[in-house]
Amino acid sequence: MIRKLLISYWRTKPIKKQIKEHPILPPKEGRVVTFTFDGKELQGIEGMAVASVLFMNDIKVFGEHYVDHSPQGIFCANGQCAQCTLIIDGKPLKSCMTALKEGMRIESLKGVPALPSEDEPVPVSNIQTKEVEVLIIGGGPSGLSAAKVLGEKNIPVLLVDDKDRLGGKLVLQTHKFFGSAEDVYAGRRGIEIAKILAEDLRQLPSVEVWLQSTVVGVFSDKIVGVLRENENYVLIKPKYLLVATGAREKMLTFKGNTLPGVYGAGAFQTLVNRDLVKAAEKIFIVGGGNVGLIAGYHAIQAGIQVVGLVEALPRCGGYKVHEDKLRRSGVPIFTSHTILSANGTNKVESVTIAALDENWHPIAGTEKTFECDTVLIAVGLASVDEFYQKAKDFGMEVWVAGDADEIAEASAAIFTGRIAGIKILETMGIDTGENIEQLEQKAEIMKSRPPPPKTPTVFDLEEGVFPVFHCTQEIPCDPCTSVCPRDLIKMSGDSILSLPYFTNEEPCIGCGRCVAVCPGLAITLADYRKDPDFVYVTLPSELGEKRIKKGDIVHIMSNTTEIGDYKVERVRILKEFPKTELVTVKLPKEQAKEATGILVQRVESYSEPMEIYHKEALADEAIVCRCERVTAGEIRKWIRRGIVDMNELKAITRAGMGACGGKTCNLLIQRIFREEGIKDVVPGTPRPLFVEVPLGIFAGTKKEEEK
Repeated sequence: MIRKLLISYWRTKPIKKQIKEHPILPPKEGRVVTFTFDGKELQGIEGMAVASVLFMNDIKVFGEHYVDHSPQGIFCANGQCAQCTLIIDGKPLKSCMTALKEGMRIESLKGVPALPSEDEPVPVSNIQTKEVEVLIIGGGPSGLSAAKVLGEKNIPVLLVDDKDRLGGKLVLQTHKFFGSAEDVYAGRRGIEIAKILAEDLRQLPSVEVWLQSTVVGVFSDKIVGVLRENENYVLIKPKYLLVATGAREKMLTFKGNTLPGVYGAGAFQTLVNRDLVKAAEKIFIVGGGNVGLIAGYHAIQAGIQVVGLVEALPRCGGYKVHEDKLRRSGVPIFTSHTILSANGTNKVESVTIAALDENWHPIAGTEKTFECDTVLIAVGLASVDEFYQKAKDFGMEVWVAGDADEIAEASAAIFTGRIAGIKILETMGIDTGENIEQLEQKAEIMKSRPPPPKTPTVFDLEEGVFPVFHCTQEIPCDPCTSVCPRDLIKMSGDSILSLPYFTNEEPCIGCGRCVAVCPGLAITLADYRKDPDFVYVTLPSELGEKRIKKGDIVHIMSNTTEIGDYKVERVRILKEFPKTELVTVKLPKEQAKEATGILVQRVESYSEPMEIYHKEALADEAIVCRCERVTAGEIRKWIRRGIVDMNELKAITRAGMGACGGKTCNLLIQRIFREEGIKDVVPGTPRPLFVEVPLGIFAGTKKEEEK
C-alpha cells in the first residue's frame, strides 16, 4: 500500500519547471522515471525528449564546446542542429530527439566524444530493402493531406516522420487557425487539426506510418535511406516520392548569439506547448513575424513574462491581430530596432537593443537593456528541401509540398499537400475529378502576405446586441461567418481576403459564438439592451494561469490604450469552445466599441543603457558557424582576400563542416557575401547525408544485446 502511494506521489508531483496548469493544454501525463545527469539522480516523464526533461529540471547548460569551451545549450529542438548533443548511455545523441527511459545515464558533453574501441569483430546483418508505391517524407499538414488523398484511392503509401507523433508543427500550436473553416479547419487550434488529420490516416488501411524514423539521404540509385526508431537501417525504393519536410529556423549573428538561453522560437514552442515545460521566466523575442508574435502569446499562456519584442522593419510582418494580442497583453513592441547583444557569462542574463537608422545601422544613444533569461530568435524560416533537390538531380518521380516548397501558413500547407497527392494520382493515370487550378488559387490566397492594416470602420449602431469587429487587415480568415446561427456575419468582398461585417438584417441573439471562434481574438460583443449609457461588453480571454471569475477586477485594454479597471459581470464558456472564456464587463458607451481585451502582465521598465557592442551590421566577434565556432570576422577576412567559393571558404575556416552540415551558417555566410558586395558566389557542395548517422548503421551492425 505504501509503495502504491509513493508511486502515485511521484506520478503527480510536479518536476521543478513542469507546467501543471495551462489555459489550453491538459496536464502532461506519463510515468515518472528516475535517471542520472552527471551523476545526480533526477526524475522525468518517460518518453519525453531528454532535452525537455533537463529543462523541466531547470538544467539548460548541456556541456561545453570543444573549440572554445563555451557553454552549450539547445538551439532548434527539432533535430536540425547538433547543439543539444549529450552522452546518453555511452553514446553521443541529440537530446531533443532521444526519448527518456528508466535508468538512463546522461552526461554533459565536454570536448569531442570518444570513439568506442572494439577488440572483437562486430556482427553485421543484411540491410533490408523495401519497395513502396509512394513514399512521403514528413508527417506535417502537407504530408498528412497528401497521404489522405492517396489513401482514399487505396494507393499503398509509406509515410515517414522523425517525431513521436504526427502533425509536424501543428502539435505546437495552441492558438486557433486562420483560413477557411470549410477547407482548412479555420477556427480550430493547431493541436486539434493535427489530431483530425492523424485520425483520418488511421482509417485508411493502405497508408503505413513510421514514426521516430529519420530519412538520412537520397541516393543516385533512386533509393532513400531511413534510420528507424530501433536503429535498423532500411533502404526504401519508391516509385513516387513526396518531400514534405517543412522548414528550419534561421539564425542571426550578434554578440552572445550562442549563449545558453538563445534559441529558436520553434524550440520554445516545443518545450512549452508539446512538453509543458516552463522553459523561462522572462523572454525577449527577436522578430515580429507570425512565428515571433505567436510565440509571445504562447509564453503568456504558460505564465512566462514577455519583456519585449524587437522588429527591424518599420512595422511587424505578422498578422496585425497577433500583434494586437501582444500589445494589449502588455508586451512592448519596438519596430525599427535590432538586437545588439545577448549578455551573460554562462547563460543569458539580459539583452540589449537599439533603434535603426534608414541605412539599417544602430543609432548610438538609443540602446535599451532588458533583464531576461531567454532570447527567442524568430527571424524567418528556411525550407528543408535538400531531399527534393537530390531526388530531382537523380531523376526520381518527385514532388514537394508545404514549407519544403515555400514558407507559408499551415493552412496553405494543407492545400499544397492535397494538390501534390492529386498530381501523383494523375501521374498514375487515376482521374480524381478535382479542379487543381481552383485548389492552387485557394493555396495562393492562403500564402498571401498580410497587407497594411486599414483604418477600422466604427459601426454606428447603439441598440440591441451585436458583434464589434477589431480586425483591420485583409487576411484569409472566415470562421466567424460559419458559426453565426442566424447567418448575420458576411465578408465585405467576394474573396476570403476581405473583412467581416454584421448585416443587422435580423436581431443578434448575443450567443457569443463569433467571439469565441475568432483566431485573432478580434471580435467583441456590445449589448445596449440593459442600459444604453453603460454597455455590457463581452471579450474573449485565453490567458493567465487562473480562470477569471465573476466579481474579479480586470484591466480593460483597447488595441492602442488602457481603458481602466472594471468588475467582471459574467463569465461564460461555450460548449463548442471550451478553452475560451467570454468575459463580460460594463463600460461607458464611449468606450464600449474600443475595448478589445484584458491586460495580463505589466513589464518592468528597462534598465540604464549599456555600452553599445557593435556598429556594423554583423559584429566581427559574433559566431556564424555554431558547430565549429567560426566568427563573422573570420569569414569576412577571407572574402576580402578574394574567396568567392563556398567550398574553398569551408576548407579554410571549417565553416559548415560541423555536425549540422551547414544548415544554419550557410545562410549567414551568404548574407556576409551580400554585405561585402559579392554577388557571384560559387555554391557549396551539399553533403550526401543530410543527418548525422552512426557509421555502423550502414553495415547493419547488431546491438550489444543481439550479439
